[in-house]
Amino acid sequence: MMRTSSIRSQDDPLSLALRPPPTETDSDRQRRLQHEAEARRISEQIDEDLRVEREKLKKSRSDVKLLLLGQAESGKSTLQKQFQLMYSPASLESERMSWRTVVYFNVVRSIKKILTTLESFDDIDDGTDSQSTLERQEYGDDLPPRSPSVQQSVHSSQIGVALSPPSPVSPADGNQPNSPIKGHVTAIADLRRRLLPLTNTEPQLADRLSGGVAVSGSGKGEVYVRSGWQARTIQKGQKMIGRRSKKSEVPLELTNERSATALSVLDADPLVDDVATMLDQSRDEIKTLWDHPIVRALIGSRKLKLDEWAEFFLNDIARISARNYVPSTDDILHARIQTMGVAEHIFDVDIHGKTVTWHLFDVGGARGQRHSWVPYFDDANAIIFVSPISAFDQYLEEDPRTNRIDDSLQLFTQICSNQLLKKVHLVLFLNKTDILRKKLERGLSVSKYILSYGDRPNEYDSVVQYFRAHFLQVHRRNNENRRVLYTHLTSVVDTKATQSIIGNVRDSIFRGYLQSAALV
Repeated sequence: MMRTSSIRSQDDPLSLALRPPPTETDSDRQRRLQHEAEARRISEQIDEDLRVEREKLKKSRSDVKLLLLGQAESGKSTLQKQFQLMYSPASLESERMSWRTVVYFNVVRSIKKILTTLESFDDIDDGTDSQSTLERQEYGDDLPPRSPSVQQSVHSSQIGVALSPPSPVSPADGNQPNSPIKGHVTAIADLRRRLLPLTNTEPQLADRLSGGVAVSGSGKGEVYVRSGWQARTIQKGQKMIGRRSKKSEVPLELTNERSATALSVLDADPLVDDVATMLDQSRDEIKTLWDHPIVRALIGSRKLKLDEWAEFFLNDIARISARNYVPSTDDILHARIQTMGVAEHIFDVDIHGKTVTWHLFDVGGARGQRHSWVPYFDDANAIIFVSPISAFDQYLEEDPRTNRIDDSLQLFTQICSNQLLKKVHLVLFLNKTDILRKKLERGLSVSKYILSYGDRPNEYDSVVQYFRAHFLQVHRRNNENRRVLYTHLTSVVDTKATQSIIGNVRDSIFRGYLQSAALV
């Protein structure tokens, strides 16, 4: 009968396998002990990693996952900045100087668009053409030719500025050296020449921000940035002077000393430094161009359509073009750059004495990027859907036939009807109400672009209620679970109002989160 080995038996196979050979030297023994110690260290590290992962998984189950959804340029990224400003101000402070590049890019792009539009109307000095570019834009190419005298009168009224004296002007007078028409054209041509070096920096600034990444099928000529672009922009300046700066933990408004330090880091970037110098030297030309009567007339007649943030920056060009310019918080909120893919932002939010980690996902809203939303649907706790109700007169860059309000309603329908999101807490932001008010005050007619609006009053309250009713109707048709839709009228560049709304949204999301977790 075979006797089994006891645990103390020297005949145990494992003990025999681990027993050092009889011929082991001192150096061999040292190496063996080192290998055994390293094996123990690796084993203990694996055990620790597994423990951390278990703790992280356990903790993540109590985290709130919030998605910001909506079409491109709806205000999602601006809303994300407001969350950052409210719950992680130090992180916004640490990236403040990176927004200087974005502001410069916004300003340069706006100037270039103004000059390009003026160039397309370069026949304003020609009184002999049978039909002007402006008239073709307004009436179509099938407009019959006019006589020179009639054309001069209509052309001046169309752009809304008297390009000639009140008395009748013969066609030939437009070509006289001292004529008002020729003077305007000469002045604009001179401004174009002086600003050419500045506008030529637009592709370089775009490449700096995007890292050279182009996104196909997501709008013509747009610039998209990847997650973490702020740090890469700052690091570019830091590499130039061979040092790294530490993240700031100071209050939002910079001191003079901090401003100087931040500028010294970023000004080491030759591109940003060159653009800053050109803006400083060109501020008078930029102001002259922006205040030019033809530019104001083209904006007023909607022949020149600038991006919404252009007016904010160009009205304050004296401050922005200053050599020691540091972006203010309002500048950061108004600065426009399109996000590519999905960017995650993590905040620790204190709710009634309980600290909860929020994962806020800011997603790209262009049509070509919406497929990237789906992987985040299955474990989302809440969605804020942002719709720009000021966009009733705008069309998609990707599809000029589709009105942006229609696209936003279609997208909201897809979100409400998605089976993965049926139990997700849903908040609707009808955004850009400030821009809507301005458009209505200028007399822009909603029924011209939204035929179903009919003869309703072209007033703010009526327009808002009309759009709100359409979104509520979409929700009712896709609400089998009787989920409550929380609706807010917002202008997310307004910090005080937006942060008050964020507080209300935070509480409502947290209540819904507790109920879904069966904690109340």
